[in-house]
Amino acid sequence: MSEESDLEKTEPASPRRLEKAREEGQVVRSRELGTFVMLMTGVFGLWAMGGTLGRKLDAVMHASLAFEPATAFDTNRMLSQFGVAIWESLLTFLPLLLMFGVAALVAPLALGGWMFSTKSFAPDFKRMSPLAGLGRMFSAQSLVELVKAIAKSLLVGGVGAWMVWRKLPEAVALMNAPVQEALLHMIDLVLYVSGVVAGSLLLVAALDVPWQLYSFYKKLRMTKEEVKQEQKETDGDPHIKARIRQQQRAIARRRMMAEVPKADVVVTNPTHYAVALRYEEGRMSAPRVVAKGAEEVAARIRELAAEHRVPVLSAPPLARALHRHVELGQEIPAGLYTAVAEILAWVYQLKNWHYSYGPQPDGPKELLVPDELAVPENRA
Repeated sequence: MSEESDLEKTEPASPRRLEKAREEGQVVRSRELGTFVMLMTGVFGLWAMGGTLGRKLDAVMHASLAFEPATAFDTNRMLSQFGVAIWESLLTFLPLLLMFGVAALVAPLALGGWMFSTKSFAPDFKRMSPLAGLGRMFSAQSLVELVKAIAKSLLVGGVGAWMVWRKLPEAVALMNAPVQEALLHMIDLVLYVSGVVAGSLLLVAALDVPWQLYSFYKKLRMTKEEVKQEQKETDGDPHIKARIRQQQRAIARRRMMAEVPKADVVVTNPTHYAVALRYEEGRMSAPRVVAKGAEEVAARIRELAAEHRVPVLSAPPLARALHRHVELGQEIPAGLYTAVAEILAWVYQLKNWHYSYGPQPDGPKELLVPDELAVPENRA
């Protein structure tokens, strides 16, 4: 049962999956919404600019149909006048065409936004398969599209028939009106009926948009295995990440070990912990931890200290406190100033002892570690 559930697409699409689908040209689209926007743009444009369009086209028609003997017998003038009529007609319809262009660009923003992908133009031979075509014909998506087309036809046809039946007496009455008045009134009737019929598509679009969103995100759903695989690809293989972390730790350890010969003193536990301290007067406000470690790392720090004649002092409480509370490269806390100062004083005495005669100075005893920084041995 668990294997079956892992293969079922029950997980929502991840942001990466959605971005990849967008790159391949897959975005949410509703043809019904686009159709509604374009039709309403046309109705509004004709309603807003109908008078201007009518007057300009009337002027173009009068100029084109006016008979001039000179033009009738001159082919060049006839072609020139025809070109002028075409150009003026295009300029007349240009605002309306611009409105259609803006509507065609803005309509996709309502769902998937603008998108340009060259992958959409790449040939897909799977779509040319007859079996795949039959599968699409008898799929749930095709059934929904068929039901939607029938419902849309019934809705638009029903609204159109109802509007024509309602406005039919008014249209018949125009037969007794003057031609100019009847023509203008008929145009208003046609625009009104067209606007109502186009507006009825809003209901179709309102039903189609949720369906397209549901269908799109359902198609991009992922199985649990795909989610795990994508997580691995995003975060990286755990084994590779572990090896990278191991190498990073090794590099950091080598850098740390390179600082041990430069240290002034190494404080030990004496065997479990080792912390190397360095202090440069004038450059540091307090001694700094340049290396630290436990067990094998501590043993290696002690070996390097012995090789490079760095003083080593056994001070378990101080070593535990330094190892627990101070990170590499950080200065020691103020609470440990007194203890470390005693150690550095002993180090300076050792350096002077190497160039003089007399007994070797003893290391400091009973170094003071504040209670707030003290680390019990069983918790170290």
